[in-house]
Amino acid sequence: MEDEMEFISDGTMFDRNGALYFVYDESEFSGFPGCKTSLKLTEDTLRMKRIGSEASGYGTELVFKKGMRFTSRYNTPYGHFDMEVLTTDVKTDLSEEGFGNIRLDYDVCFQGIAEGRNTIDIEIMQ
Repeated sequence: MEDEMEFISDGTMFDRNGALYFVYDESEFSGFPGCKTSLKLTEDTLRMKRIGSEASGYGTELVFKKGMRFTSRYNTPYGHFDMEVLTTDVKTDLSEEGFGNIRLDYDVCFQGIAEGRNTIDIEIMQ
């Protein structure tokens, strides 16, 4: 079964020590109300960190690098879950100003039980 979701969010972009950062507030529509998400992009790696208010209960950090397996703890209002991602591909097509596209292709596993293949397409616009 294939599900698709799209949402648009305003955010901030900046460069620090050779890495591009994209920071935005999640919305109710994204399923993470009250959370702030930051994406840190280096040459071949994207690190996503989602931080929620204490009331929201959300929080996680994921690292996407081609061929790399990354384990994390996914915090939700319903409990904590061990999560593992295996990144198949990270593709970037960004201008010098940082606008363009980022595509992540990865497998995810929750608690060793639920598995799935995911693709995330991120478009950074002015």
